[in-house]
Amino acid sequence: MAILPILRWPDARLSTPCAPVAEDVAQLAADMLETMYAAPGRGLAAPQVGVLKRLFVMDVAWKEGTPAPRIVINPQILWRSEDTATGAEGCLSIPGILTDIPRAREIRMAWTDERGQPQDEILTGFAAICAQHEYDHLDGIVTFDRLPPDQRASAEAAYQDQSPA
Repeated sequence: MAILPILRWPDARLSTPCAPVAEDVAQLAADMLETMYAAPGRGLAAPQVGVLKRLFVMDVAWKEGTPAPRIVINPQILWRSEDTATGAEGCLSIPGILTDIPRAREIRMAWTDERGQPQDEILTGFAAICAQHEYDHLDGIVTFDRLPPDQRASAEAAYQDQSPA
């Protein structure tokens, strides 16, 4: 396994919609999990490591206890609850910046797992929020894109102020 470099915004690949996965991605997924844990994050999408494929990994429990990694290939969000929560989200591609993003508290998501098995599950709470964040990456959307113009300008300025020149 290898720790992969994580792209930083405004790299154009982070704004590019991804193609479906049609090949074996076992090694890439393993490398992405290692990279996510080392970062340390709770989710990482393939475009964040420069691979424009519909794949993400997540583990929302590992920081509080037992790791429970998920490898999510070609996901589809089939349903979102109308009940939303707005909370501070961080992104490994926009380090040091937290933005308040409204997200559905529950989603129903279908995907293929690392064994090639179809999965269909209702995710709630932080798992739902994390999955929506990573899913956005697959569509070329970063947290800045979810902000109203004035908040986006402030968040981008804060990011640029703390980035090395």
